Amino acid sequence: MAGLVTLNAVPVGSSALVTKISAAGMTRRRLLDLGLVPGTRVEVVRRSLLGDPVAYNIRGALVALRKEQSSQVVVSNGE
Repeated sequence: MAGLVTLNAVPVGSSALVTKISAAGMTRRRLLDLGLVPGTRVEVVRRSLLGDPVAYNIRGALVALRKEQSSQVVVSNGE
């Protein structure tokens, strides 16, 4: 993973740093409330059998997000 991508493009077992939330309204509020603020490290834990939702480790909590939500979180590899 190089440069900026959306969270849904990060492979299982990898982690990334949140750089920007491109969502608006209630979706933005929910993502921010879950701890997805710039600078937060997010680890992709596992995908469901059909690929949606995906479980993420966000600040020590396991959170499931659908593809439409995770595609609105811009991340970088942070390395």
